[in-house]
Amino acid sequence: MRLADRATRTVLWKLNQKIQKPFYRYLSRRVGDDVLFLNWGYEENPPMALALDPADEPNRYPIQLCHSTATQNGGLAGKRVLEVGCGRGGSASYLTRTQGPESYVGLDLSTTGIDFCQRRHQLPGLEFVHGHAENLPFPPGSFDAVINIESSHCYPHFDRFLSEVTRVLRPGGAFLYADVRQSFQCAKWDAALSGAPGLRVVSQRNINAEIVRGIELNTPHWAAMWDRVVPRFMRPVADAPVTGSFIYRDVKSGQQVYRMYYLAKGD
Repeated sequence: MRLADRATRTVLWKLNQKIQKPFYRYLSRRVGDDVLFLNWGYEENPPMALALDPADEPNRYPIQLCHSTATQNGGLAGKRVLEVGCGRGGSASYLTRTQGPESYVGLDLSTTGIDFCQRRHQLPGLEFVHGHAENLPFPPGSFDAVINIESSHCYPHFDRFLSEVTRVLRPGGAFLYADVRQSFQCAKWDAALSGAPGLRVVSQRNINAEIVRGIELNTPHWAAMWDRVVPRFMRPVADAPVTGSFIYRDVKSGQQVYRMYYLAKGD
């Protein structure tokens, strides 16, 4: 990558980080109660063919990303689970209903989002709390698993988040994680994860191909929602993950790298 291109992408990435929080708050106020997921979607080849209830079927591709991330170490049955960056609560609801955790806590920075989740997803063992990813409001060793999907690229201090994940996990607990970075950021990303005190990378894989398929198949869902809630003047800086978009082209070309990780806390 040319230095000029890298500099431009760095500026755009930082700008994106700055507008994410206000734009997310804006989306939380504008989208309808039918919008339960905001991730880009995921599909394997051959297709996963994940068995879903009819009510979950419209969200198949976002659900498949949550399912694949959360089941990397065998599933959540009987575990105390924390999801950091729970968004609209769709993954928390789905995983609580299908994976049988002992308890599941969804945490998000958006009070509007948490209010929605508390109203929309009322299930035994599931709760939602407001909080910051870099200062988790839980005692040490509170959870058997921490899940984080497509959220950490917005965190100002990724190292603090990793430290908090380690703190709230019990010994032997799992950090189940999926996110995206610019290709030139991957060395720093790898160093942060492999050097996080108390955490060990058990597995990692590039899932760009699966994300591209998910975007393609989920485009009608995203396009309809974007047309409904995002004014045209905002769209040049608020790109939707749809076929042909900047996001889509970047992931397909490898300019942005999407990975899935399973890390374990030492005993």
